[in-house]
Amino acid sequence: MISLKENKIKILVADDDPDIREILEILLKAEDFDVILACDGREAIEFVDASIDLLILDVAMPEKNGFQVCKEVRTISMAPILFLTAKALESDKAIGFSAGGDDYLVKPFSNSELMYRVKALLRRCYQYQSLYQEKKNIYQ
Repeated sequence: MISLKENKIKILVADDDPDIREILEILLKAEDFDVILACDGREAIEFVDASIDLLILDVAMPEKNGFQVCKEVRTISMAPILFLTAKALESDKAIGFSAGGDDYLVKPFSNSELMYRVKALLRRCYQYQSLYQEKKNIYQ
């Protein structure tokens, strides 16, 4: 896995609630992540590029909702996507996963659980990338 000290992980947080954005920024920066904040879905899409390692998306945002953002992101990035939302219905979760989301956490959330999930998503992403590259190199 990438050492956070050598090459910081970049996380995009998109939520229309400024208090949630602030809390997430504090939590993530405390773990030495770089954090980019977006206040709506349209702005989130504008920030997505190859440097983003993980996205945390609210569902109920203006301009574009989190599900729409997720679908668009999936056309340009395979970075893990964690939905962090008050939408707790099973049908909402089904929509999130079918849109391309990797995990779903309902508000209110435990700060510890959020960080466990963020780290697990990143760990799996980098381990799978590494295994893929190893296998790809064998067949070249």
